Amino acid sequence: MTEQQLPSWADPSVSPAALDPQGVSRRGLLRRAGLFGAAFALGSAATPALAAGGRRLGGEDPRLAYLAGDHHIHSVYSHDAKYTFSQLAAAGAEYGLDWMVFTEHSNVGHADFGAALEHQEILRARAENPRQLIFQGLEWYIPAAEHCTVFTAPGPHEVDVLTRFESAYDGKLLGYDKGGPADADTARNEAHALKALEWLAEQRRSGYVDDVLVLANHPMRLGIDSPHELRNWRDAAPEIMIGMEGAPGAQGAAIPGWRGATSIRGEYENKPSAQSWPGYPADAYLTYGGFDWATATVGGLWDSMLAEGRLFSVTTNSDAHRIVFDTWKNGDWQPGQTFDTTGKLPDPVNTDTPQPGSDFWPGQFSRTHVGVTGYGYRAVMAGMRAGRVWLDHGHLLDGLDVRLTRDCDRGRGVTLGGRLRVRKGEKLTLNVTVTTASRPNPHGVVPELAQVDVIRGAVRGPVADRDTWKAPDTRVVRTAEVFGRKGTYTLRIPLTAGEESFYVRLRGSDGNRHGTGPLGASVDPHGPVPHPPGDGDPWADTWFYSNPVFVDVEGS
Repeated sequence: MTEQQLPSWADPSVSPAALDPQGVSRRGLLRRAGLFGAAFALGSAATPALAAGGRRLGGEDPRLAYLAGDHHIHSVYSHDAKYTFSQLAAAGAEYGLDWMVFTEHSNVGHADFGAALEHQEILRARAENPRQLIFQGLEWYIPAAEHCTVFTAPGPHEVDVLTRFESAYDGKLLGYDKGGPADADTARNEAHALKALEWLAEQRRSGYVDDVLVLANHPMRLGIDSPHELRNWRDAAPEIMIGMEGAPGAQGAAIPGWRGATSIRGEYENKPSAQSWPGYPADAYLTYGGFDWATATVGGLWDSMLAEGRLFSVTTNSDAHRIVFDTWKNGDWQPGQTFDTTGKLPDPVNTDTPQPGSDFWPGQFSRTHVGVTGYGYRAVMAGMRAGRVWLDHGHLLDGLDVRLTRDCDRGRGVTLGGRLRVRKGEKLTLNVTVTTASRPNPHGVVPELAQVDVIRGAVRGPVADRDTWKAPDTRVVRTAEVFGRKGTYTLRIPLTAGEESFYVRLRGSDGNRHGTGPLGASVDPHGPVPHPPGDGDPWADTWFYSNPVFVDVEGS
């Protein structure tokens, strides 16, 4: 593989005049982080002063740059998609993505043919454009549940691991997936999912692949990913099973007048079935401001996992299959060809007429930002594992940096995904540095951030009931009204450490649509709300979310 090259906005040899406004903005963020040029190319030697379980008070996390990406993309190597690998990679570059993961659906044709064919395209793309980080992955049909993104670091065994995993552990290929009968052997299927994760973790531990990560996709679309399954997956391989989609793809599904009067943003158009976990309420099968109910509900499922004191990240992505308003259609098969015999759909054909679709191009609407200390594949995966992640829709922000510090020292404190150790009663400051959007987004509008919410929850340790989906002590504790503020500014939010450990996370929006959250106004007075069916313009309702920062109170 050709040596990686810095993205143009991080490369001192590229003139600022050659950058677009977003590139200029990102270069400024990188300079302020002290990671411009060679420092970013080589990677920072700085490491957090406080590891999980350490005893030192405070923290000294490294300075970070954030790389935008998408971990859930489908091409002609998926049986239900449409676009070539080159079309999607070019779109990701156009919309400013630094990294992309191609996650084709499991299928006999994919395991036998498609994965190897796509790998050759990926190798050529890595050589021709080493500024763009392109991972190969898989959308795994989880036995007894729905889907996961699985992807590895580049290396000689990346395709071998993915295809062996697919053949041995994929619920669709084994008949262990959601398509089986309601009385299927659920215990066997759930156990097989855990064996799958343990097998993947062993490939990493043994060094057969340098790294591998797994994230649950659209967890509440069908309601078959139960709370205990999410916890079991996390616990089976915490070093690789790192989180879930906080917001699904298909964000264009409910654009007014497009797909129909019953369309729901995210294609969350399903109702509970015999296979759904029965403890979810009816409103769990909707999206809220485009975000999955599990993430969007303050005090809900995501918070119930964070309240155990363990990191579980959220992300967003395109889940690109068929792009809204695009004019390409699937090509025609040659006689005798099928996906099972080729592992690849025919290349698409342009019709000059808009075709059905729900998705946006990679990076066009949904972006996951990962904090890194250097440039490269392993840096992205390390940042994701550490939880240094925030996400936005509609290019709502150019930048976000979060530091939680003790008022009694001058350290940098800790950032997203980190842990700050403090004494009871200590005064803390949550420093939230926002860089507002500097240019029109792909919809032609310069987004404006209107509010930033601080959400705080108590950490009580592992739950006795692993199907718990509520965190009763989590709520919005502060809202900062920021509409009209431009450029880069820092919100300094005072916090006090009580007697028990806690976490804080952030959320913000353009302020266009909000209302009482699912668990009541005392928990969330102005959170995201569902769109009416067929009336969900995503560009008019954009949000950002961040991963949590944990505070471990000494003696709690």
